[in-house]
Amino acid sequence: MMGTTYPTQQLPANGGRDIFRDTKPYTLAADLALGNLEGALSDGGSCTKSGGPNSYAFRMPTAYGQHLLDAGYDYVSMANNHVNDFGPLAIEDGERTLTQLGIAFSGVQGRREYAVVERGGVRYGICAFGHNVYTLRHTNLDNVKRVLDAVKAEGVDILVVSFHGGAEGRTQSHLPQGQETFLGENRGSLRQLAHFCIDNGADVVFGHGPHVVRCMEVYKGRFIAYSLGNFCTPYGMSLTGISAYSPVVTIKIDREGQFLCGQIHSFVQAKGVGPRTDPELRVAREIKQLTEADIAGSPIRISADGAITLSSQP
Repeated sequence: MMGTTYPTQQLPANGGRDIFRDTKPYTLAADLALGNLEGALSDGGSCTKSGGPNSYAFRMPTAYGQHLLDAGYDYVSMANNHVNDFGPLAIEDGERTLTQLGIAFSGVQGRREYAVVERGGVRYGICAFGHNVYTLRHTNLDNVKRVLDAVKAEGVDILVVSFHGGAEGRTQSHLPQGQETFLGENRGSLRQLAHFCIDNGADVVFGHGPHVVRCMEVYKGRFIAYSLGNFCTPYGMSLTGISAYSPVVTIKIDREGQFLCGQIHSFVQAKGVGPRTDPELRVAREIKQLTEADIAGSPIRISADGAITLSSQP
């Protein structure tokens, strides 16, 4: 969420061109760079939110799509609880802008259910699920399987799943067992979801939604990140304490999708700026502690500097 024009304009300096300054070396270097687009990418539409105390609406200028391209993004998820903040016309604006830029997307109910991106001779299938009625819902596992099967039928080499789920806030860092509920909504049983996706062909699963980072896991040789927190949210969200922790996670997998190794790159946010390098490596240390606490018998080890290795490796 690179800034917002609603209800008043709150946009970063220099037209937002500096927001990914510290992080784009990693996204540009990746074979495949993915993120979650938290809000409408549109210059119009009508706000659909109630305006109550728990009601937030985010709308980024379509010109900001160029920042995603300049940072090397190949795909963004639209399956989140802010994609419909300005209605269907704004969703169409965002899809049109991303298409013109050559950035793949998916996740809105009744629209594009998955994307296929080819890079370096590898065909990546990517799908995204959310917990709202206007997204492909991850609370319906039968539908999740249907979409996964459709992606696999495209003959992809690697299948990646993005999900938006889990309760929100600074008290929600730990990954619970079973279903999570927030503001009266079923936000999913995320351990079950991630394992279900891998059992049905996914090679990488990554989540977002709680606005704080959570643990990581390798299940049946496949990588899972249960929440990557607030990454680039310069306005409209709390950026105090752990809410400002902003990771970029790079992983290496083989051509069969098996996890080999990874790295948590630590950034923190300040209002109006975007993610900036954190020499204290607080994000890496937080994810390390959460993984050790929440994943019993984890087959991965996370070092204090964020290196992710299989526990059998030296």
